[in-house]
Amino acid sequence: MAKKQLYYEDVEAGSEITPLAKISTMLMAVKWAGSSGDFNPHHYDDAFAATQGTDGVITHGALKRAWLVNLITDWIGDEGWVKKFSCQYRALDRPRRMASMMTPQEGETWWCKGKVTNKYVEDDQHLVECEIWVENGKGEKTTPGNATVILPSRG
Repeated sequence: MAKKQLYYEDVEAGSEITPLAKISTMLMAVKWAGSSGDFNPHHYDDAFAATQGTDGVITHGALKRAWLVNLITDWIGDEGWVKKFSCQYRALDRPRRMASMMTPQEGETWWCKGKVTNKYVEDDQHLVECEIWVENGKGEKTTPGNATVILPSRG
């Protein structure tokens, strides 16, 4: 099913990016470690993580970065392009424990959010600058970032 296409004319500074809910689970941490090659035990081993000064296992920063890329690419549609992207890991997030082989325990949901900060045309490209972030269940921005996208124009 095709995504709704976002056009340059559809956004203004201050426009919100459609929020995207995410959860991090221990199962996801293991899958991410396998797919990314990041087998740092800080992300899945309680005993090791306890020795690292973080009070336990933490969610991969690169997974949170991927969530933000997902936020942007879902928002811009198939004809949009990501020109620039950056984020910073500013706070620790912890994955949910598993209640069963496939079901996580109840717990925190993270929200990927953003807003348009600027739009302009340069070299015939319709550019939109955005502030983006991952927000924890307490409403704290744990992974702030920025993106510049190229959107198609109706004109």
